[in-house]
Amino acid sequence: MTFQQPKIIGVSGGSGSGKTTLVRMLRDRCSEMVGVDLLVLQIDHYYHDLAHLPQSERDSRNYDHPNSFDTELLRLHLSELLAGREVARPTYDFATHTRTGETVLIKPAPVLVLDGILALHWAEIRQLLTLAVYVDVDDDVRCLRRLRRDINERGRNVDGVIHQYLQTVKPMHDTFVGPQKLVADIIVSWVQYNERAVAMLAGMAAAWVNSSN
Repeated sequence: MTFQQPKIIGVSGGSGSGKTTLVRMLRDRCSEMVGVDLLVLQIDHYYHDLAHLPQSERDSRNYDHPNSFDTELLRLHLSELLAGREVARPTYDFATHTRTGETVLIKPAPVLVLDGILALHWAEIRQLLTLAVYVDVDDDVRCLRRLRRDINERGRNVDGVIHQYLQTVKPMHDTFVGPQKLVADIIVSWVQYNERAVAMLAGMAAAWVNSSN
């Protein structure tokens, strides 16, 4: 069988925009349509490891700036997957801001979804994408979603989340995240759910999966 290079869908948008929910629904829908799970790669696992810093300094870092991510490793892993080779994805601990030392073996698949707030930011990453999607939601909705997530899932407290949002999250969104709409192929409104957008994206992904068989 002739090797067919995988397709990559980049899904970007502000923190709390609903990117991960859209990706999950897309994955479920595609599985129903063609019986194949999409491969999902979350950019959050590619934060730089800050184990060499005291916890207090790690907590004060700006995690919404592009420099917080190990883009060289991310680009390398995407290139390897496009070439049909498996990679060992790092695992990031959001409570300690460090890599756990454990890796997850990621094997190539016909369609890969790259999920992260800056998935469309870096030119060297964008050039590897087949389709660029931006999830668009009002700032106040995203703020409330992030507050709930960081408290329930990442061990943060209310004051800390609010401080981080005002000091770094919102300024970085305005500077780096929001402008990604200008390079997106598709902009998806996601106040609650957008069934038509999910159906459209799932149809495209399913077609790519079928073409690889």
